[in-house]
Amino acid sequence: MPKENIENDYWEEILDNVDYDYLPIEYVSTVIVTFLDQKVWEIDVHNKKNEDDPADIIATFLDEYNDKIDTVDFRLDTKRLQKDVTKRTKRFLKLNK
Repeated sequence: MPKENIENDYWEEILDNVDYDYLPIEYVSTVIVTFLDQKVWEIDVHNKKNEDDPADIIATFLDEYNDKIDTVDFRLDTKRLQKDVTKRTKRFLKLNK
């Protein structure tokens, strides 16, 4: 099995076990909203054109369209998440020898 598949399986297992009650916005790349009329909007959370706080933008959007939304799908920047977790794990292990 190629190394890339093993690494993807490893991270997939980790992400399957994450409790998403608290979702750090810096790891959310896209929010996909499906409305009751089946229209789908894909929102780039970290759009460089917008200087407002992404968490505030999402909260305002969800409040405004709450009664028209069917589902909300948060897509994570898994590459960034993997990098940060790996870096923090190495630092933790190094400091706790």
